[in-house]
Amino acid sequence: MSIRSLLDLVIDKKASDLHLVARSMPKIRIDGELVSTGNIILTPNDIEEICLPLLDDEQKSELKSSKELDFSIDLGKSGRFRANYYYTMNGELSAAFRMIPFQTPTLDDIYAPQILFDLAKKQKGLILVTGATGSGKSTTLAAILNEINQNQNKHIITIEDPVEFIHTSKNSLFSHRNVGSDTKSFTRALKYALREDPDVILVGEMRDKETMAMTIEAAQTGHLVFATLHTSSAVGSINRIIDSFSGSDQAYIRSSLASSLIAIISQNLLPKINGGRIALFEIMLNNIAISNLIREGKTHQILSQMQIGSAQTGMRIMANEIQKALNENLISKEVAMQFNATNLNIMEHN
Repeated sequence: MSIRSLLDLVIDKKASDLHLVARSMPKIRIDGELVSTGNIILTPNDIEEICLPLLDDEQKSELKSSKELDFSIDLGKSGRFRANYYYTMNGELSAAFRMIPFQTPTLDDIYAPQILFDLAKKQKGLILVTGATGSGKSTTLAAILNEINQNQNKHIITIEDPVEFIHTSKNSLFSHRNVGSDTKSFTRALKYALREDPDVILVGEMRDKETMAMTIEAAQTGHLVFATLHTSSAVGSINRIIDSFSGSDQAYIRSSLASSLIAIISQNLLPKINGGRIALFEIMLNNIAISNLIREGKTHQILSQMQIGSAQTGMRIMANEIQKALNENLISKEVAMQFNATNLNIMEHN
């Protein structure tokens, strides 16, 4: 058993992930479900023999000292993988690999609503793409950047840990930066990005308040900034950012966010009835009313504001999108109930 054969299996089966954990068979994730592959129970020694040859001496040293490691693997035209090595009880090495398609997706490929095409034309401000791990945030961002690349002459800097989709410069110019190997941190990369003549900046993940503050500042200085958060809704994303700051700083962050935020795209990948998965999008577009609610700390009223005139504004509510998918027989009622985080009633359909 080799790592190449296991990763090739992920590609062949159109799986999204590979997991290697001691005393278990290798498992791959297909359409959101974990599936065992083969009949070999891995030992801790097996995993070390499979995984450690992928690392150079510097990476091995970091893994030993930090007990975890993020990096990427390039398989040429087959695709790329985002890898995470980590230790479990008894000091046993485990590994998770996430498939990154070689082909950069387009907005048409992900059946994106028209509003995402419109957002790609914005010149400045902050656009957040949020959702749980594995909800397709990176794919959506890659598709938006691809749209910019195809139609605009921009300098796009991506700051990721690690870099996932690698874009070929077309009309736009890409500068990809790996946190760890190309820069020491998100905040440091953001600080110096402002001196690198960017038009568009992608922040792979806003993990802490320092990165959040720098991301918002970049959006306020005339750049179009994209960033991700592990939150499940537009309102939850705003609260997450504000709550990351202490009381004395919250008023300033509310004001900065209210003025710089363009949109929040929150998404889920739901299993379809006939196999595969479908991406559903909740979309909040900042306007005068929502901006005032953010500034005044009345975020609990934002959902109601999103529902007002949604057909005209292009805003979407996740519960409504789930209901629509259910009505169109794309998903089951069980799936609809599972992903209905707002606890609104899911109605039976004919």
